[in-house]
Amino acid sequence: MTDGATRVFTWEEGARIEVRNLGGEIVIEANAAGLKTLAGHLLTLAQDGTPDGAHLHLEENNGLEEGSVGLVLERCDDE
Repeated sequence: MTDGATRVFTWEEGARIEVRNLGGEIVIEANAAGLKTLAGHLLTLAQDGTPDGAHLHLEENNGLEEGSVGLVLERCDDE
């Protein structure tokens, strides 16, 4: 809940998401369920009424596959 707005981040069954840092680029590798999950998370953050700065942390063993680097999805409405 942020600023009185409750946001629910849901996971597709069987979602697998791995994030790798290859130095000059970040690779997000996911199965179909994982891609749908990420898309849903982004759409949740994009909902009207979601405040600037609302974010979701994904980490190894907390949504991401073992060996993944952390990933933060954050809404930023500043230009």
